[in-house]
Amino acid sequence: MASHNEIEIKFRVDDIRALERGLRKSGFRSVTRRTHELNTLYDLPGHDLRKRGELLRLRKYGTEWVLTHKAKGKSARHKTRVETETKVADGAKMESILRALGFTPTFRYEKFRAEWNDGKGNVVVDETPIGNFGEIEGPARWIDRTAHLLQIQQSDYITDTYTELFFQWKKRTSSPANEMTFKAIRAKRVLVNAMSM
Repeated sequence: MASHNEIEIKFRVDDIRALERGLRKSGFRSVTRRTHELNTLYDLPGHDLRKRGELLRLRKYGTEWVLTHKAKGKSARHKTRVETETKVADGAKMESILRALGFTPTFRYEKFRAEWNDGKGNVVVDETPIGNFGEIEGPARWIDRTAHLLQIQQSDYITDTYTELFFQWKKRTSSPANEMTFKAIRAKRVLVNAMSM
């Protein structure tokens, strides 16, 4: 089990191909091709983790399962928080264990993620149901240097979680979707369009 200080920023991506060209030009290499990722957040009945600013997540990335705990973070220009994670052999059994301990699923979100690395840090490209985003993770000065190389302004930095971004999107669009999955958002869009006819 590894703990480390996670330092990152997100940014919106208008053109994935242009970003990938920029990454290659800046010396990054593709580590993981576009891969489906499904995340489930868990909490106790009183939402104790959320109240403390913590997160417990079970993620399926391709065929791999990972359990992650994130401590309360600090947001300035970059988001910083202690992250502890471990691979899990069987995601269904891990979910059973979490439920037996009193944890229940509170939010699900999915995306297609591609990972890039230059030997000093990572850039990921996420295609989500609410738009495309990138994340730059590594040492703070390296993040700023990488963002500059990719023509991302500091004013474009996002330190919100995907949960926060989803609920901001939901408020802005008046979407009735309750989770950030392609199926939920597509189904709600069809329903809203049918009702407006």
